[in-house]
Amino acid sequence: MRIGELSRRAGTSARSIRYYEQQGLLLARRQPNGYRDYDEADLLLVREIRSLLVNGFDLEEIRPFVDCLHAGIRSRRACPGGIEVYRRKLEELDARVTALQSLRDRVSAELSQLESGAAAREEASA
Repeated sequence: MRIGELSRRAGTSARSIRYYEQQGLLLARRQPNGYRDYDEADLLLVREIRSLLVNGFDLEEIRPFVDCLHAGIRSRRACPGGIEVYRRKLEELDARVTALQSLRDRVSAELSQLESGAAAREEASA
């Protein structure tokens, strides 16, 4: 299949597919006329890349899974090192959640102070 069909079936843009190819995640074969040629395995690969991206993984974190797919392993669960990639991502997300909760607490405390000051000014004006 050509890039347009692959992008339509995978639910992504042709530009993204070309980018995956530039990054070495996807290997396109070329027809004699120079057009890229993809098969069903490429479709599965692009869908896997998209799924991992949606789950917050970046391209470097995705690379081990793509390497497994290129080697014929058809499941994330069967990829050596896959569990460790997920553990690192979960640790990263937990740290971000903690940082966001801390920021939220500070903003909430400042809002309370602002509201208390505004209420005190209103009472003094009355």
